[in-house]
Amino acid sequence: MELTTTEWEEIATYPAVRGAWGLTDETPEEFASQAYAVKFNFHSGAPGYVGDLYILQGDMLTGDAPWVFTREDGKLVLQSEIGK
Repeated sequence: MELTTTEWEEIATYPAVRGAWGLTDETPEEFASQAYAVKFNFHSGAPGYVGDLYILQGDMLTGDAPWVFTREDGKLVLQSEIGK
């Protein structure tokens, strides 16, 4: 699914994302022009996570893994990060 402006803003305010992209006061739309993101309504095949799953990739393919976010108690949580 496509991210909403609010979801782009939420991801862009995440401290690790701000540092990696060098964000200062960009709007969600400006950040979205520097990255690709998708949202899944995720259901794990085994007991585990069910809910929103976000995958974020920069606009350059470097061979690094994309960033993966989930939600815990309604809050965005970084599961994996580029280079980790």
